[in-house]
Amino acid sequence: MKFSMIIPCFNELQSLSNLLKMLLPLQVEYDLEYIFVENGSSDQSEDYFKKNIENKFANVKVAYINKNIGYGFGLQQGLKSAQGEYIGWIHADSQIMVNELKKFFDAVLNSDDKKEVFLKGKRHKRSLSALFFTVGQGFFSSMLFGKWLFDLGATPVIFSESLIANIEKLPNDFSIDIFVHVEAIKKGFEIERINVDFNERQEGTSSWDTGIISKLRQSKKVIESSFKIRIGRKVL
Repeated sequence: MKFSMIIPCFNELQSLSNLLKMLLPLQVEYDLEYIFVENGSSDQSEDYFKKNIENKFANVKVAYINKNIGYGFGLQQGLKSAQGEYIGWIHADSQIMVNELKKFFDAVLNSDDKKEVFLKGKRHKRSLSALFFTVGQGFFSSMLFGKWLFDLGATPVIFSESLIANIEKLPNDFSIDIFVHVEAIKKGFEIERINVDFNERQEGTSSWDTGIISKLRQSKKVIESSFKIRIGRKVL
């Protein structure tokens, strides 16, 4: 298997049907598996997965979590069954479209197989408020880790499977994106940022992004987690 893409889903029932329709055609073009993670949703997502997705498609897996612990914890469960040479993830909100994802697969296929790569999106077409928080987080992270870091929450993310040597060390929250990026730099991976258009959510609502207050709360959590990553502590 060349690629494994993990898609954590938390209360994304309204998005699942269109998300699946969008992703499946890529399996015709690429040696690709999807690992959906039902991340302890409180809606009817689990029933939908069991009736409409689980064991219904080739190279499509579903992992179930009884209680939501965090975005990073969900990704960890997906990583445990990933079989690709290159592993990555996207969000389930369909704000990054198929043509954007193809850029990443093609970049890997056109790269030197002997090089360990880390590819990450760089988002365009975002609101001013979102940009404000992104720039602030990037400045803080760059100062804390002593490395140039920006738009750390962007997806897609795709990297050589050798980056994840110990899944248990990964953060359980959104700071997992910071952790893997910093690890890739430390290990000398070839880092590439790829421009992606960021679209408005078409179905459902965000589980955390409900306005300025929620962004402030999320930023506080990420800052606290970043300090833990910096001193080598596991982020729970």
